[in-house]
Amino acid sequence: MKRLFLLFFLVVEYMAGGAQSQQQPTFTEWHDLQVNDINRFPLHSDFFAYESLQKALKGDKKQSANYLSLCGKWRYHRAENVNERLEGFYRKEVDDSQWPEIMVPGLWELNGIGQPEYVNIGFAWRGHFENNPPQVPIRDNRVLSYRRTIVVPDGWIGKQVIAHFGSVTSNIYFYVNGQFVGYAEDSKAAAEFDISPYMKQGENLLAFQTFRWCDGSYCEDQDFWRLSGVARDCYLMARDARHQLVDIHITPDLTNNYTDGVLNVKAWVKGKCRLKATLLDSMQQVVAEQTTPSLQTGTTELTFNVPKAHRWTAETPYLYTLLVSPVSDDKLQKTYSTTPIKVGFRKVEIVGGQLKVNGQPILIKGVNRHEMDPDGGYVVSRERMVQDIKLMKQLNINAVRTSHYSDDPQWYDLCDEYGLYVCAEANQESHGFGYGEDAEAGKPQFAKQILERNQHNVSVQFNHPSIIVWSLGNETKNGKNFTTAYQWIKKQDPSRPVQFEQAGKGDNTDIFCPMYMRQIDAEAYAASTKAEDEKPLIECEYNHAMGNSSGGFKEYWDLIRKYPKFQGGFIWDFVDQALHRYPQPIPMAIKVDENTPYCELDSIKYTYGGDYNNYDPSDNNFNCNGIVGPDRQLNPEAYEVAYQHQNIWASAVDLQQGLVRVHNEYFFRDLSNYKLCWSLLADGNVVQHGEELCLRTLPQTSDTLHLPYSLTNIPEGTELLLNIDFRLKQAEPLMQAGQMVAYAQLLIQEYSFLAPKIAESKFKQRVKDKAKEDITVVGDRYQIAFDRRTGWLKQYEVDGKSLLGANGTLRPNFWRAVTDNDMGANINITHKVWKNPVMTLQTLEAKQQKTGTMVTAFYRMDSVQALLTLQYFIGENGTIQVSQQLQTNKKASTPNLFRFGMVMDLPYEMEKSVYYGRGPIENYPDRKLSQRIGRYEQMADDQFYPYIRPQETGTKGDMRWWKQTDRQGIGLKVVADAPFYASATHYTIPDVDDGDRKEQRHSYQLKRSCFTELYLDGAHAGVGGIDSWSGWAEALEPYQVKCEDRAFTFWLLPTETVGD
Repeated sequence: MKRLFLLFFLVVEYMAGGAQSQQQPTFTEWHDLQVNDINRFPLHSDFFAYESLQKALKGDKKQSANYLSLCGKWRYHRAENVNERLEGFYRKEVDDSQWPEIMVPGLWELNGIGQPEYVNIGFAWRGHFENNPPQVPIRDNRVLSYRRTIVVPDGWIGKQVIAHFGSVTSNIYFYVNGQFVGYAEDSKAAAEFDISPYMKQGENLLAFQTFRWCDGSYCEDQDFWRLSGVARDCYLMARDARHQLVDIHITPDLTNNYTDGVLNVKAWVKGKCRLKATLLDSMQQVVAEQTTPSLQTGTTELTFNVPKAHRWTAETPYLYTLLVSPVSDDKLQKTYSTTPIKVGFRKVEIVGGQLKVNGQPILIKGVNRHEMDPDGGYVVSRERMVQDIKLMKQLNINAVRTSHYSDDPQWYDLCDEYGLYVCAEANQESHGFGYGEDAEAGKPQFAKQILERNQHNVSVQFNHPSIIVWSLGNETKNGKNFTTAYQWIKKQDPSRPVQFEQAGKGDNTDIFCPMYMRQIDAEAYAASTKAEDEKPLIECEYNHAMGNSSGGFKEYWDLIRKYPKFQGGFIWDFVDQALHRYPQPIPMAIKVDENTPYCELDSIKYTYGGDYNNYDPSDNNFNCNGIVGPDRQLNPEAYEVAYQHQNIWASAVDLQQGLVRVHNEYFFRDLSNYKLCWSLLADGNVVQHGEELCLRTLPQTSDTLHLPYSLTNIPEGTELLLNIDFRLKQAEPLMQAGQMVAYAQLLIQEYSFLAPKIAESKFKQRVKDKAKEDITVVGDRYQIAFDRRTGWLKQYEVDGKSLLGANGTLRPNFWRAVTDNDMGANINITHKVWKNPVMTLQTLEAKQQKTGTMVTAFYRMDSVQALLTLQYFIGENGTIQVSQQLQTNKKASTPNLFRFGMVMDLPYEMEKSVYYGRGPIENYPDRKLSQRIGRYEQMADDQFYPYIRPQETGTKGDMRWWKQTDRQGIGLKVVADAPFYASATHYTIPDVDDGDRKEQRHSYQLKRSCFTELYLDGAHAGVGGIDSWSGWAEALEPYQVKCEDRAFTFWLLPTETVGD
């Protein structure tokens, strides 16, 4: 014990500025895995000591006299290679007057110093340097030397002054007034140094040098932009050198059936003093207060018991404030400083194979979130963080994994305040080494790095109630190095579980947290009663949201709601990491939201991997996997995520009697602040509506409600749908009064898909059917022609108006502009026979009938071993019934289709769509429930979502009818004998499609068609989304378009001949 106390005393003396002798650098630290810091200020939880109670209660350290910002312009010297770095850059006599300036925080590559590089697998030097830890490249290893003069505030001399650099990539050598202060690695943990011995009154020269890569880069191989520089807040903080709070750990607990709060406080103090601790509620009223007996440099422990404490959860994020002050050990009780710490009473445990918060088996409706801004890169403003949380609330997201590193401390503060469960991950990923037995990261030389990075993560973030799970890191070889880190954390903090995805079901993880486990495999584990399958299943990454994705998300959540042990997962990932081609000087200058027209989004120029040069390695657009876009616009799949995540559900009990069941999926709140708004739709038109204001449904229970609509006087054959919205009655943090948080659509009476009634032709049609000439059918108001060579409709004129664009056709279509998932599954290659299958026209004939003319085209399709028949029945006023029939060879192994339908080249100005089906956002068979059936109106430009890499977009399903016209209403209405898919855009498939391999293409670069392309499908494949790189990326089997006999029939009705 004496030895331990002596060690603690020496640490405290150092932290208080008592060290007289400082270790000097050898300048080998940057390639030495066993030396990761020199003279680094010892680890401690994130807190700030204020000079007064009033300042502490406000909690804004930037307004404190103990704070001095180091942000702003610094002068810098640039060396392209390590061996060219400027030596002696820190000396006072160096003339830096001609050096350029860079903002701190600010990243080099976004300020014209080098170019952004993106790689997923492999280190940033992939292809240019052979991995050889701890050595890293000399060449291309850029080094910047920074210098700035500051003036120390009056009264700071004699205090302990700490320099805080929030995030520096990849390392920092730090000097003050020409003297070496310290060295640090781990770019996502603050580098702090005690500069008290080096400061003087007045001006002081600060200087530091940063390398693009160091040995720590082997542990920072995350899937994101590889950028360098300073990314977070930098400042000096001053405090009393003799009497201070050195560190503090707060562990909340709940007892007596989770009703009473217990707060265990362990504090480390310096100097002879007492420690005063005051617990305030959210209204800043004193709940409890304690003052310790006299202390003399050491630790003390306090316990607060709070009967009937307000509990913290992501649903009810109630925060207390603990004020901690070292006070003099005399009658005056002089306060040396006051430190405020937010406190949330909650208990995290694993019981019966379930992760529980406050005794409840919560569901993790989570996302992975990289700290990324399209202008700042790693520099993410507080405003952007709040925007992210607001979007998460909008999308019913309740949890976030800090992939794959410790975040800016402000992020955890905001998660505490607004309510998000946090899986706090250490800054550790060595993906580039792989996971084999000989993987370098599994060897002893990496033990120190891996342990220290976990120590940084836990020590700094210890006090945040939002953190319910620690994560050891990501995609690194499991083994003894991680077992040691796991054991250290469990000893330091037994109140939280620890997870590691590479541990599988092993002993060094408390949660089974695989990546991209298929639904079928997740169900097998969730249903298993084997001893080795007893841990909670929470996928640390799933539903790879790359491009047009998130198909099959419903199937995941059906299982999660079915099996208690399967408790959710973290979507990969939250935001597309694309950067602005031209970074904006003002953060968040580009303002977009879910209401921003797609054509405006398409004008924003984004970049992804490989866009800047051909020298740096690149993994293309694999960093664009977000459910929201770079400027936080909602990607189409976000709506499905929000729907499947929602916490209030409505289902039918007896809709003929107006009875519905409301289920409250929340665990900790009732529905008293929500109202139910209902609308009765008849064939898509609202005919009745109302509100239910008194919802009292308790957590995890259901109630049956009667909605007072009437079904009398509704015409027979009318489709009846009941829309239900759940909206906030009163505003909540980041959420507005009236905001919709959940919804449903219930079917009362089905739609009748009937063939349209077309009057018998009063004018005898003239048919021109001569060999080697087109077949032409002429009526009193129309002329329709079919190409003799192709059999395709090539002329369609009604009342002198062409319903086809110049040289346009109506033709079969089996292909789509391949998605990222299509390419990842390689079905853009395996299905390629359907891209432009040779259609050999065998016969083309016209037969006049009593009510019209039947034109039949028969094709042989040898490349897919199929036969195709197209029939066109031309009736009164130019209406056409189109029948497409595919006859396949049952013995052939022909691959699946992407779609079965037709495409029609309309005049460009025929760009207005009015339709009755699912909308208004694009939807696919495996991602459609978020879009309710209704009547919608859109222009063609509103249907092309500008994915950062162009791909299939715009399709909408369960269509009853679709009308496509110009602004004067002239055009076509399409009806079918079954639900169909449709879209209309100004882009052709070949112009959007990448083909066999990805190229550096962007939506804003695409050439517009001279047509409005109308796509009509009887079947369309799902978009998939388990992952984006294997066969699992293809849609689940029920949503695939199999090569089998198929038929699709629809009618083209000139708009003047029919109503809606």
